[in-house]
Amino acid sequence: MNEKINLAAKGFCMGAADVVPGVSGGTMAFILGIYAQLLAAIRSFDIIWLQHIVKLQIKPAIQRPHFSFLIPLLLGIVCALLFFTRIVPLPIFLHTHPELVYGLFFGLIIASIIVLLPEIKPFKISTIFFLIIGITMGWLIVTLVPMSTPDTTSFIFFSGMLAISAMLLPGISGSFILLILHKYDTILNAIGHFNFMILIPFGLGVVTGLVVFSRFISWLLAGFYHHTVATIIGILIGSLWVIWPFQVRKYITVHAKERLISSTPVWPDIWNDTVMYSIIMMFIGLGVVLLIYALAKRN
Repeated sequence: MNEKINLAAKGFCMGAADVVPGVSGGTMAFILGIYAQLLAAIRSFDIIWLQHIVKLQIKPAIQRPHFSFLIPLLLGIVCALLFFTRIVPLPIFLHTHPELVYGLFFGLIIASIIVLLPEIKPFKISTIFFLIIGITMGWLIVTLVPMSTPDTTSFIFFSGMLAISAMLLPGISGSFILLILHKYDTILNAIGHFNFMILIPFGLGVVTGLVVFSRFISWLLAGFYHHTVATIIGILIGSLWVIWPFQVRKYITVHAKERLISSTPVWPDIWNDTVMYSIIMMFIGLGVVLLIYALAKRN
């Protein structure tokens, strides 16, 4: 029972990480020491499992997937998603208190970089090369802010596939990808209001991304671990450009919704309560991730 509660708590941390566009669920799983288990559990839904399903072999179909690991973990993730959409409405806070929310995200990403850095020791010339590639990719990704994206079923499916792929990769936040695609508010509001017209295609995209990308990332990390992690850290560093809480953000209204069209980081010209609280939120985000990492390492 204690193990199930522990897994549910870790799932809640992963779900919370994926709701806020600052640290990925994959990074949180890495910090909590369950990343390899997570990939193995996802890969347990394989061709053999499908054959059991087709042949109506119920017992082996139930026994093959790692349900004892996945069920409590998923329960924790679902609880986090509902908590941060129904009780603490983050999509609203992103518009009403952007400096404070992005201050928290900034601290989360800095802590993620600190946690991941030891994974690429010793530093080599190739490590620096892949770091630079990652920084360039990260900057290009976060500065690629489209004016609008369609709300079609196919694009919602694509958003789910891309977001879950990002979630599985330590370092890239699935919710941040949704922000870039302008589907963050759409998906979180759909979860909070149980809008199945959006949730069903998004869920199908998530399942597709899980099946495809879990195998790809396992192959990538097995064969090119240090280079992959160096690229991930670079992407995180590059993303700090747009996560910096003090930005000049420009919006336009498209179909009665505000769309971010540009975001330029600035240094605050005056010290006020907003700046102070934003810095406090940075340290809270930094401290939370480092504390979780320290506790996971000790256990």
